[in-house]
Amino acid sequence: MTEQQRTAPAAAPTATEDRPAAPFDHHSAECNTDPVGYYREFRQTCPVGRTDAHGGFVYTTRYADVVRIARDDDTFSSARATAGGDGTAIVIPRGPGLEQYPIELDPPAATGYRDLINPLLTQDAVAELAPMVARHTTRVVDAFIAEGSVDFVRDLTNPLPAAVTLDWLGFPESDWAKLAGPIHDIFAALPGSERAVRGAAGLAYLDQRIRELIVERRAAPTGDAVSYLAAQRRPDGELFDADELVSVIGLLIAGGVDTTTSLTGSTLVHLSRHPEDRQRLIDSPDLLLTATDEFLRVFAPSQSMARTVRTDTEVGGCPVTAGERVLIPWVAANHDPAVFPDPEQLRLDRDAARHLSFGIGSHRCAGAHLARLMFREMITQVLTRLPDFRVVEEGLVAYPTRGNQSGWDAIPAVFTPGPRRDADAAGTRPTASLTGDRELVMAATTTATDDVLEVRLADPTGAELPPWAPGAHLEVRLPSGRVRQYSLCGDPDDTRHYRIAALREPAGRGGSVELHALARAGVTLAVRGPRNHFPLVDAPDYLFLAGGIGITPILAMAREADRRGVPFRLVYGGRSRASMAFVDEVTALAGDRVTLLPQDEAGLPDLGALLDSTGPDTAVYCCGPTGMIDALERVCAATGRSERLHVERFTAGDDLEVAFDPAANTEFEVHLARTGATLRVPRDRRMIDVLREVVPGLTYDCEKGYCGACETRVLAGTPEHRDSLLTEQERTAGRSMMICVGRCRSERLVLDL
Repeated sequence: MTEQQRTAPAAAPTATEDRPAAPFDHHSAECNTDPVGYYREFRQTCPVGRTDAHGGFVYTTRYADVVRIARDDDTFSSARATAGGDGTAIVIPRGPGLEQYPIELDPPAATGYRDLINPLLTQDAVAELAPMVARHTTRVVDAFIAEGSVDFVRDLTNPLPAAVTLDWLGFPESDWAKLAGPIHDIFAALPGSERAVRGAAGLAYLDQRIRELIVERRAAPTGDAVSYLAAQRRPDGELFDADELVSVIGLLIAGGVDTTTSLTGSTLVHLSRHPEDRQRLIDSPDLLLTATDEFLRVFAPSQSMARTVRTDTEVGGCPVTAGERVLIPWVAANHDPAVFPDPEQLRLDRDAARHLSFGIGSHRCAGAHLARLMFREMITQVLTRLPDFRVVEEGLVAYPTRGNQSGWDAIPAVFTPGPRRDADAAGTRPTASLTGDRELVMAATTTATDDVLEVRLADPTGAELPPWAPGAHLEVRLPSGRVRQYSLCGDPDDTRHYRIAALREPAGRGGSVELHALARAGVTLAVRGPRNHFPLVDAPDYLFLAGGIGITPILAMAREADRRGVPFRLVYGGRSRASMAFVDEVTALAGDRVTLLPQDEAGLPDLGALLDSTGPDTAVYCCGPTGMIDALERVCAATGRSERLHVERFTAGDDLEVAFDPAANTEFEVHLARTGATLRVPRDRRMIDVLREVVPGLTYDCEKGYCGACETRVLAGTPEHRDSLLTEQERTAGRSMMICVGRCRSERLVLDL
């Protein structure tokens, strides 16, 4: 290629300019070496362009363009028929293989197949698979744990997803190993290679076995997924035929196996290279719940997909014509700094729910919940059973091309041998945390200061609550759908109450204002946790630094240090003495071990002097404003104390989160067109909570209005859009909405449910 059309905002060249540029090829050696850097360069200089590589196509690099294309099925098609010719049309270059339903169809043709599989893969349905996933993981790890060495791909990340997926579907154990290898070969092999031919032969065997299993299950159904699928009927009352089911089941297998293989392998390589992240996950196991989406963002198994343009249009200012192919690289979108600050840093506590590794729109991955479950169980068992593993870098073998799929062919590692477990016994209890929403009631609310609200939460039945340790927090889902984190600041010995405190921030994103407005005894909140990403490590003494509302986790830590009889100092600052919550409680607990530093009286603390007063093994804990934590990190880095520093940062919410006033909520009625049910949605409940009580198989994921999994057609009424995904044109049209956060401006909504 010698010329490219270009389009970009501001200083970047536009589509009307005709300047030579380096050819774009996502399968090039340069891209294989550093995909993130490759896309970064094009995003900065030529974010949308046209290339002659692989027969010619239009490429994109920006999150907004990728989302727009992936969600616009009317303009950008996934169907082979639209693209013409042979082979799959959803990757570039096109490859061989049978047509896969529903991913290679457009709505409405795809909708029936999506409705077929959705009930099998809801959050609730996947949660029931957790013991089976744990049992298989234990069995697979048992096979190599005593050896002290492993190839993670051969021995764990490929056989485990294969066993889980095939067992869930109903394939006998004799098929698991026969099918695991060919599935991996198809994803990892270069087109036309001997390995690709071997993989194709394996897929032919898979086709045969699916057909045989369908016949068997229709004659004698069991409780497996194939039995369910084989019994389902189309809207016309006819059973889905064998060809349709082969396509659907084949996609479930391909999508369920190697993508999880890739994600888990890349994560294990990262944790070997970054022992500080590995140790954080070992010390705080439930941090993996948050970190999973960050690993998905950074290590997207599917790097890119493609669409075919139906009608002339434009992408980011670049004209495209009907019949052209368009590349939508998830990896580029996941590293767009417009959405993810410092995108090339992996942050375990980042809220990465906007990542596109599961896709977005009508073809978003139906198996997202199962993929997360398998990934978390594998990572958890590795970190608990072989925590000192070390990847042998010299033996790493990556996929030969990372243009469409990224992953590893070999990840050799060594570790201290460990004992085997009884897989059947271990399988009754998943190793990975599966804590879901729990309904808690506000037992009491108290004004701690003018802007700080103290809330005591209890189980509505009076039952005991799960235990917690200092540093733990709750994730609170407010009636609006906003999710906020609040440190536990009470006494762990009080097993019937959790105490949290929230600073009211009128200029914030609305979460604290909403919680303050709700505050009254009897109000119910959805809560997850406790989770502890900020554990109190053993140390000979402690220096606790708290700024403002950051006193909440520090208070619980100081109480624990006092209980243990371990020396500590507590320095507590705030804007003014009147703004500082729990001063009397802190003073009564710590006495002369606490220093109060109201800023209007004492100015800012001298962090260097405070650190100079510590011993060589003093553990330093800090929670407070970002500026305070950043300053402390700089001082610790400059003085060689970083390893002794422990900090906690809470994000108040996503920078792109939609702002609205929850006080404006009104009660409304929602009618479900397919079931005929009519429901009332109270002003203090989310619509999705009401709907899932009566709609089996309801599809949703992030519950924040980010991912689009719950997008639902609106047949009548005026939706109130509170998501951050729909365009202004889509909002005005009102033809669909995100039911996880959306509400109603009229008295009644009619939804296509």
